Amino acid sequence: MAKGANQKLKILYLMKILLERTDEEHSITMSEIIDLLQAYGVQAERKSIYGDIESLRQYGMDIIGRQKDRTYYYSVGKRQFELAELKLLVDSVQSAKFITAKKSNELIKKIESLASKHEASKLHRQVYVAERVKTMNESIYYNVDRIHAAIGANSQITFQYYQWNVEKKMELRKGGALYEISPWALSWSDENYYLIGFDAAEDKIKHFRVDKMIHIEMTGCKREGEKCFRQFDMAIYARKMFGMFGGEEETVKLECENSLAGVMIDRFGKDVIFMKKDEGHFTVHVKVAVSRQFLSWVIGLGEGARIAGPEKVIGQMREEAARLMRQYGDM
Repeated sequence: MAKGANQKLKILYLMKILLERTDEEHSITMSEIIDLLQAYGVQAERKSIYGDIESLRQYGMDIIGRQKDRTYYYSVGKRQFELAELKLLVDSVQSAKFITAKKSNELIKKIESLASKHEASKLHRQVYVAERVKTMNESIYYNVDRIHAAIGANSQITFQYYQWNVEKKMELRKGGALYEISPWALSWSDENYYLIGFDAAEDKIKHFRVDKMIHIEMTGCKREGEKCFRQFDMAIYARKMFGMFGGEEETVKLECENSLAGVMIDRFGKDVIFMKKDEGHFTVHVKVAVSRQFLSWVIGLGEGARIAGPEKVIGQMREEAARLMRQYGDM
């Protein structure tokens, strides 16, 4: 029998066929394997394929052989990723605002390649990317790489930061002046990627939307702010920020109806301490960055929650309530 041009790749094509065409619910016969190998330009006999299947099993592939009506069927059982896990990855890519629609579709196709073609169709039916609100900055992937490289090199970075104006055009902040920041961490919060870094000029920790950063460069100067980040906890930082909007950090006392216990745990974690106020209410002290977004969050809880201290924050809430009355009172 004449050998095919790709004969040396036989075992690789066999692995490709099994991974792409079989799963726990779909199998393939030896005759079908031989025909598919031939389509790849590989001539193979049953005996050699039996040997290749055994070699793939020794390599670690979970290849299952089942006999039905005097015919043997082969399929891949356990894979590196279960279908449920791949669905979670697809959902994460879909929901991530910092990934462009184009890149989302590219990543989802790569995720689909980790499943059989039959399972991939189940993933594909979940893809509804086009109408989601997505970033328009395609360079975010390179931004993330540059930031990681700077952290690894212990180097400060410079970059320009932009916002969108009413004409839907990019507008550089600070008149296009460079920001100089010591990068320490990256965080995915509120469906966006953020750089967490130290601003030596203002002696404080700041965060920046990665998709709004351009022209990132390493300066080669050693990072500053190590003392601030030595005991820095990203989870606690994100919990204090509402919508990643900054504000002066305060320990705020909230009085809540008992029905809001789950809301408080979801937002501030199970370590938060509840103090019984009466049969229907409890109080809790939480550290937050008091911003308009935080005040709006409390307002959104309705009559079930109120700020009970400190007086400074109560005053800010009164000012916010007065602003809303001015803004909507004459309607």
